[in-house]
Amino acid sequence: MISAISWVPRGASKAAPEMAEPPSKEEIEEILKSGVMERSGDSDGEEEDENMDVVASEKADEVSTALFAADALGRSSKVTKVGSGFEDITDGLRELDMDNYDEEDEDVELFSTGLGDLYYPSNDMDPYLKDKDDDDDSEELEDLSIKPMDSLIVCARTDDEVNLLEVYLLEPSDNDESNMYVHHEVVISEFPLCTAWLDCPLKGGDKGNFVAVGSMEPAIEIWDLDIIDAVEPCLVLGGQEELKKKKKKGKKASIKYKEGSHTDSVLGLAWNKEFRLLKTVTFSLVLGIYLPVQVLIGKSKFGMLQLENAILPWNTIPTRQEIISSVQAVAWNHHAPQVLLSGSFDHSVVMKDGRIPSHSGYRWSVTADVESLAWDPHSEHSFVVSLEDGTIRGFDIRAATSNSASESRPSFTLHAHDKAVSTISYNPSAPNLLATGSTDKMVKLWDLSNNQPSCIASRNPKAGAVFSVSFSEDCPFLLAIGGSKGRLEVWDTLSDAAVSRRFGNHGKPKAAKPAS
Repeated sequence: MISAISWVPRGASKAAPEMAEPPSKEEIEEILKSGVMERSGDSDGEEEDENMDVVASEKADEVSTALFAADALGRSSKVTKVGSGFEDITDGLRELDMDNYDEEDEDVELFSTGLGDLYYPSNDMDPYLKDKDDDDDSEELEDLSIKPMDSLIVCARTDDEVNLLEVYLLEPSDNDESNMYVHHEVVISEFPLCTAWLDCPLKGGDKGNFVAVGSMEPAIEIWDLDIIDAVEPCLVLGGQEELKKKKKKGKKASIKYKEGSHTDSVLGLAWNKEFRLLKTVTFSLVLGIYLPVQVLIGKSKFGMLQLENAILPWNTIPTRQEIISSVQAVAWNHHAPQVLLSGSFDHSVVMKDGRIPSHSGYRWSVTADVESLAWDPHSEHSFVVSLEDGTIRGFDIRAATSNSASESRPSFTLHAHDKAVSTISYNPSAPNLLATGSTDKMVKLWDLSNNQPSCIASRNPKAGAVFSVSFSEDCPFLLAIGGSKGRLEVWDTLSDAAVSRRFGNHGKPKAAKPAS
C-alpha cells in the first residue's frame, strides 16, 4: 500500500545523485556493539533463549542417535563383508564432531584477514573484481541522472512487510504516454504514515533536498534524497533513548524517550517553507514543532514550543481550552506562515496564530473525526476539512470566534464520498479546484467557486482504497494518487474535457529552478 505521497520541486535535486559510502568496519562494529540489531527482540529474548536451548537439546539427541547407529553398523561390518564401508562413515561422523556442531567459535571475527577477508570499502579496492571501468557504469549513471524538466515523486509504501521510500522519476513527454519508473528506493524500518519534503540545509549551503517520514514509531526520520543506497537517515528527531540491557530476569527495560520526542505514532507532518519549521502530530495527543536548524534567529518575531497536548507560544502555560486530543492532520497557512491549523479525532479543528501569543486561538466543531485538512493556497482566510463520514466542510476564519461556546458555521458542507475522505489536495495554479480521495476507491475533482461545490470529474484509478492525492507544484494539473494496492498513479487532469474547459487557462507548467 501507498500511505503518503510528496512531490519534489523541479531543480531541488542534484543532476547526478551521489552513491552512499559503504559503512566502514568501525561503523559496523559500533552498530553491533550498540545492540540495535537485537533491540526489537528484547521483550521476548528470554523465552526465545529457552526455546533455542530445547531445540539444541533435541538436535544433540538426534546426533547422538545417529552416532550410536553408525557405531552399530560399524560393528556389524566385521561380520558381514558387504558393510565394510560403514567404518569409514563412523570415522567421518566422529571427525565432524556433530555433538558440538551448534557451538559457535567465539574467536571468529566478522572482518577476518588473509584469504577470508571479503570486505572492501569500494569495488576499486577489490583485487578479485575485473573490468571495473565497464561501460555498464556509464549506462547506470545515465539512468540515474536527473534532467531539469524531470519530476520526482516520493512514495511511502509497504509491501509484504517491507517498508520503502520509493522515488519515482517522471519524464516529460509530448504525447499522452509519459515514462515513469522507480529512480531509487530506500528501505526503512517502520511502517510509514506520512511524509513531507524539506529544503532544510542540513548539510550546509542555502537549501537541501530531504524528506521527513513519520511512522508507527515516535521518531521522525529525515532522509537525503540526493543519496542513493543510503542505509540510515541523515537525521532522526525524537524517538527512544538507547535501551539498556535487563539487569534482572523477568524485568522489562523501561522505555525512555529523547527530550522533546513524541511518545507514539506520528500521523502528520507539515513543512513551513518560510520559517523552516517542521510541524508534526502524533496519536498520543501530542503536537510538536521541531526546529531542525537555527534559521529562525534574526528572522522571525515569534516562536512556538512543543508541549504535551498543546500548541503554545513561548513562555505560556496550557489551559484546558488549549488541549488538543489525538491530532490527525496539520497545515501551515500559505499566506500567513505563522498560523497553524490542526484537526483531531475529537471532532474539532483548532487554529493558533504565533503573532498573537496571548490569544487562546480559534476552534471549530465538525460532525466526525478529521481525516485531512488544507489551507486554500489562493486565499488567506479559507480552509477545508475532510471527515470520516464522507463529507467536506469549508470554513472562513473571518467568521470565527474565540468563544468556545459559540459555533462558527461552515461556508459549505459537501457530501463528497460514500466512505471516509482520507485525503484532499488544492490545485496550486487553478483557484477553487480541489481533489479528494476516499476509501470508496474514487478520486473526484470539485469546483468550489462561490462556496457552491460541484463535481466536474471523477475517476476510479484502480489504486484500491485511496490514501493520498497530491497536485504537482510544477505541473499543476498532474495529480499523484496512491492507495491500498501499492501502485502509484499519475492522472493528467487536463485530459478531462470538463476540467480543461473550466480551468485550462491555468495549465501552463512552471519553469525549473536550477539546483543549488
